[in-house]
Amino acid sequence: PLSYRGGSTSIETTTVTGTPSLLRAINERTVLECVRRIGPISRAQLARETALSKPTVSQALAGLQEAGLVREAGRSKGGKGPTAILYQLNPRAGWVVGIDVGRNWVRAAIADVTGAFVARRDERAKVRSAETLISQIGEIAHGLASDAGIKWRQVTVAAVGSPGVVHPGREEVELAHSLPGWGRQGLVALVHRELGTKTIFENDVNLAALGERSHGLGRDVDEFVYLHIGTGVGLGIVVHGELYRGAGGAAGEVGYLPLWGTDVRAPESRTRGALDRAASAGGVVEAAKRAGMTGPLTGERVFAAASKGDRVAKKVVAQEADRIAMTIAAVAAVLDPALVILGGGMGANPELLEPVRERVRVLSPFRPAIEVSELREEATLYGSVSMALQAAHARLFDRSATA
Repeated sequence: PLSYRGGSTSIETTTVTGTPSLLRAINERTVLECVRRIGPISRAQLARETALSKPTVSQALAGLQEAGLVREAGRSKGGKGPTAILYQLNPRAGWVVGIDVGRNWVRAAIADVTGAFVARRDERAKVRSAETLISQIGEIAHGLASDAGIKWRQVTVAAVGSPGVVHPGREEVELAHSLPGWGRQGLVALVHRELGTKTIFENDVNLAALGERSHGLGRDVDEFVYLHIGTGVGLGIVVHGELYRGAGGAAGEVGYLPLWGTDVRAPESRTRGALDRAASAGGVVEAAKRAGMTGPLTGERVFAAASKGDRVAKKVVAQEADRIAMTIAAVAAVLDPALVILGGGMGANPELLEPVRERVRVLSPFRPAIEVSELREEATLYGSVSMALQAAHARLFDRSATA
């Protein structure tokens, strides 16, 4: 023990020595993370990257190999001197499933523990009721396991993304207006029962932001937002490289921002959100009808007409660009992101990019980069797999550490 005494202040610190098993577990986890991040990698490189001694690295690798988490991946090539054995994650050490539940589609994929997709399914969403949709999710998930040649019990973690506010630590989802019955009490528990307790539930736009962080335009950006404009309006927020959810899981629910020119006191604005009602695909269709467009309309058809020079459609698209730009201006003043990624069926439309950029320059002194998502409708699926992988790596290591 060390102590310092001066005046009336007495401070004592105690040096705590870790047990051999704890130190071994810490070293193994350090080596495993390095293999996951860089591999294939040699022992010597692992020692340099982790600042651990070569004997300690060798001991950690032996433990990880015995647990089935790491395997040899051939030998190094080129350079002077003898070649070295390379190590990588064992792809079959674990499996993850990511599921994107939307109004129109259920997209799902199964990946090995390295993140490589092994099988993929996309089906039209059966949204007649929460029960039919949950049953469909279960059938797709178990079908993916079969496609990968494994049993469902071998899946380490499944992550499900859906519209709505997912309250941390609570078995409920709120404000999922696009999915009938999806806000019922105990919904998350029903999904857990269908897929098992190894299931993570998360907001779909939050997962889209994680997808951009892992595979899209946000790969090298620590402060960015993903603005989704589709059947609904939402914002995924990444701060210091991590997803920001807020105190109750509602961070990014920008669909509830007041919108100039609308009655913010109207019941619809409180239950659905003024911006959501105006800027979503349904809002674009309503604006087109009010402007005089006829026939069966969808947001996609309005944009297609605008690209062909339809004067009325171009006016509707310009109005949509204004609303998106106002949203970005408000977000930029609060969060100061380096990058705004536009996604969703409406938001990722190339017709909007330059008008939005130009309008933001007029509205705001802040200048975040504004780009259209490269992942498009795949962002939430990639994010769900990414979140499942993070949880799977921790679970697999904990399993091996206690074996």
